[in-house]
Amino acid sequence: MVLVFFASGVVLVLETVSLRLVAPYLGLSLQVTSAVIGVSLGAIAYGAWLGGWHADRRDPRRVLAPLLGLSALAVAGTLPVVRWLGEALRGTSVGVVLAMTAVTAFVPIMLLSAVPPMVVKLQLGSLAQTGQVVGRLSGVGTLGAVTATLVTGFILVAALPTSVIMIAAAVLLALAGLALGAYLHRTRDRAGKASATHTRVAVAALLAVGTGLSVLAPDPCDIETAYHCAQVTADPQRPGGRVLYLNSAEHSYVDLDDPSRLEYAYTQWIGVVADLAAPTGAAIDAVHLGGGGFTVPGYLAATRPGSRSTVFEIDGGLVDLAERTLGLRPGPDLRAVVGDARMLLGDLPDASADLVVGDAFGDLSVPWHLTTREMMAQVRRVTGADGVFVQNVIDGPPTRFVRAEMATVAAVFPHVALIAPRGALDGREGANFLVVASARPLPLQAIAARLAMLPEPVPMISGSELAAFTGDAAVLTDDYAPVDQMMVRLS
Repeated sequence: MVLVFFASGVVLVLETVSLRLVAPYLGLSLQVTSAVIGVSLGAIAYGAWLGGWHADRRDPRRVLAPLLGLSALAVAGTLPVVRWLGEALRGTSVGVVLAMTAVTAFVPIMLLSAVPPMVVKLQLGSLAQTGQVVGRLSGVGTLGAVTATLVTGFILVAALPTSVIMIAAAVLLALAGLALGAYLHRTRDRAGKASATHTRVAVAALLAVGTGLSVLAPDPCDIETAYHCAQVTADPQRPGGRVLYLNSAEHSYVDLDDPSRLEYAYTQWIGVVADLAAPTGAAIDAVHLGGGGFTVPGYLAATRPGSRSTVFEIDGGLVDLAERTLGLRPGPDLRAVVGDARMLLGDLPDASADLVVGDAFGDLSVPWHLTTREMMAQVRRVTGADGVFVQNVIDGPPTRFVRAEMATVAAVFPHVALIAPRGALDGREGANFLVVASARPLPLQAIAARLAMLPEPVPMISGSELAAFTGDAAVLTDDYAPVDQMMVRLS
């Protein structure tokens, strides 16, 4: 029973950790989650069938220990394979998602799922005990899976890097295999013992190779938070420049020497709208949905002294990283609140923000509950009659997501506009799109004039041109928001 509990538990550890292994390369979309679950269930089913088939043809006592050894090798080899392959296959296409998740989860889970049927065969003394034996071991296996799921989700992922969890699982499987082999075959003859010794040496050597490859494999993280694989690098062209990578994608740029500097084009567009949201230099109250590198709050503090920014960031580890490396200094004028942006926004008073900045979407994953009409209604409530809402959206051909989001925002706000490169608006390339909305008329001419003066001039569309771009896109709601499906690239 201990063996079944252990093997079933490791299966769920691998399934949970698989999501974190592939996230830097595939994102954390519904497709990725579904693929990991589907591949894992397929591996469990095939492993159980394979284990039962072999149990009827071979003595399980001679198979179980080598099976655990093979599982250890498969786990040890998964980490380097995923990291090297992930760099080459990064993307959101269906083929890439299925291939990466299959490489990550299928083989080790299949091997471990062959263990319970073999243990059943060992414990089955007579047909009269079939129900009792199968039921007891099934319950023990389920209890092991539940325990591992809770421990991994609540403790292991928060306390240890993914690589450490994988290597530890491989080592534990190898030790369990060696211990089980010694227990089951302690009465073997001398030749059998010599053969077993050679097997142990081979398994240990291969496990050491796999562990070494795991250490040498490219690691996309400086730090693993509860939600992100994060890395901060220095800009060689600018002493104070820092670049934040989240899940291997370039996410934020901060100039420690000049917080008013906006490096990325889309942040410059946000800066243009923020500059025109109130009289020049006047302090404003801003709410930021997503912190990232805290670039825009720093910009507002530098260009509008006395402004108050409240930043809702779900990842507390990212806030800590920003404090250590990106110059974040929380205080009376800058509050970083850890939690879900939608829930926190609901606690704010009506008309309490002059500017709401939405920057929680990535190119590999989108929190769908921040995209819906119900969410936009909360944003309008907080911005009131005079506030402005800007939201960064990343999309590519055929731009299904940004069109739907544009339709959703327009269903709540009477005045809307969209800023994006011409190639993106024409559906020829992927890019950042900046949605601009308000309950009052927007200063469209002033915004367009400022956009034309940027280092990379960019158009803004509104009115009939925006309506033509949006077309008949569906309005996203809490009941219907297939955001992940809209962002899948089929090629």
